[in-house]
Amino acid sequence: MADDEELTLPRASINKMIKEILPNIRVANESRELILNCCTEFIHLISSEANDICNQQSKKTINAEHVLQALDRLGFGDYRADAEAVMKDCKAVAAKRRMQSTRLENLGIPEEELLRQQQELFAKAREEQAAAEQQQWAQLQAAAQLMTSMQQKVNEDGDDEDYS
Repeated sequence: MADDEELTLPRASINKMIKEILPNIRVANESRELILNCCTEFIHLISSEANDICNQQSKKTINAEHVLQALDRLGFGDYRADAEAVMKDCKAVAAKRRMQSTRLENLGIPEEELLRQQQELFAKAREEQAAAEQQQWAQLQAAAQLMTSMQQKVNEDGDDEDYS
């Protein structure tokens, strides 16, 4: 895969955005490709500028404020309010996901209790497995006994016949 291909946005994402923004308009493939390239270049430009700002501040991680400053520096300050609104929405969604998380620390049940419940479930599963195996063994024994009695019956019936 070429370096340029690795640094582009997924075409499906771009197509979805185009469809959402322009639902009743057909967009030629060449135009879609141009939009893809423009979006990719815009992201590279903003991220490079944000990286420069981050380095100037002796930080190791680019944060949202660096990106917002990059928008201002590059003359895209008009997008700042929209970017802040999207950032706020993303934070709200992330907070909601954390609240709904089913991770152990959010369950409100001590780890010892969870371990005890797990051990109970394992024990119950082992008992059920043993019971199923016992039942299967009993069925096999009954089938074997039936076969033996049928074989004896065949042998007894065979003894009565005279082949002379």
